[in-house]
Amino acid sequence: MTTIETRNLDQYGNTALPWSLARDLLATESASKDVPFFLNTVRPDGRPHSVGIGAVWFEDALHFVSGPGTRKSRNLAENPACTVSVRLTGMDLVLEGDAHRITDESTLDRIAARYRESGWPAQRDGQAFTAPYTAPSGGPPPWHVYRITLRAAHAVATAEPGGATRWTFG
Repeated sequence: MTTIETRNLDQYGNTALPWSLARDLLATESASKDVPFFLNTVRPDGRPHSVGIGAVWFEDALHFVSGPGTRKSRNLAENPACTVSVRLTGMDLVLEGDAHRITDESTLDRIAARYRESGWPAQRDGQAFTAPYTAPSGGPPPWHVYRITLRAAHAVATAEPGGATRWTFG
């Protein structure tokens, strides 16, 4: 993923944060039950919807699962635009993009393996995942797998040296 613009938002003279810092934190801290991710979608009537999700950064993108009948899946079917918010070590991060369902079975196999590495025993079943359990908000199995294609991200450092940055992606 290539950043096409980095904009320093810090008003105190700190330098812009590098995207590589956020990306590396996502790669090492996602898929942890101790790192809360919140997906924000839009209902068909325009009202917002926010829900906690388990997410994993894999192959330079954020992935999550959701039952087809859940509010978040129904919202994404109507409008794929979404944001995901997360508190990482030393950084609050908001990702903006579009979430689309993944149906390619070899890609699903690789994502399932990444989830298993993190401790969730996901298995591909056709074009979806099954497992003995998932988050209470995931709906019943099977679960669809989504990838977020990033358009932009915003970060505020919560530790030294500080800073606030917006990245735009091409």
